[in-house]
Amino acid sequence: MWDDIFGEKVTIMEWQRGVLYRDGAFKAVLTPGVHYTRPRTDTLITVDMRAQSVQVAGQDVLTADGFTVKVSAVAEYKAAKPAIFAAAANVHWDIYLQAQLQVRDAVAAQTLDELLAQRGQFLGADAAAKLEAEVEELGVTVTRFVIKDIMLSGEVRKALVEPLLAREAGKAQLERARADAAVLRSMANTAKLLRENPELLQLRTLESVAEGKAMVVLNR
Repeated sequence: MWDDIFGEKVTIMEWQRGVLYRDGAFKAVLTPGVHYTRPRTDTLITVDMRAQSVQVAGQDVLTADGFTVKVSAVAEYKAAKPAIFAAAANVHWDIYLQAQLQVRDAVAAQTLDELLAQRGQFLGADAAAKLEAEVEELGVTVTRFVIKDIMLSGEVRKALVEPLLAREAGKAQLERARADAAVLRSMANTAKLLRENPELLQLRTLESVAEGKAMVVLNR
């Protein structure tokens, strides 16, 4: 810390770190609190240590079996090494680019059925670690890297829906056939029963008359 007369007072917040350069060369990483810098020789870059997110916009990617899907993702990271982070040219864009490439590679290695079965898990549990390894020179820790959306083209949706509709139509036809067969079996059983027991037909006729559902005509 320098005296107020010779230095400029700066405050580093709790969620920040200050990367101090003197005469263009790295000098120190300043922790939260009040510090004093030399206006003529010092340059201070503040680094936000809070979590940042990178939204990977939907991109068209071919699956292993040749279907086109649009996949978007999100990655979250934190500055882990402030001095390295401050020296990086474009951290956000570099992470975006590497995340985009990993999504492409992951989709290209899966068939459409595998992709839909795994949904947001096809990147793998170690996706964040893999992404972090790719951007290690940026001085960051990747805390999360997941698929956000998988969007299917109209052609792919149609290809998926048609077999489902055909299967459901087949089920409906089968149920109707079963119902018709059940009715026919019931009618056949009834006819057989009446043939073998004629008195049942007479009894049924009397019941219908009693209920007012039939009329008996007597011939002289």
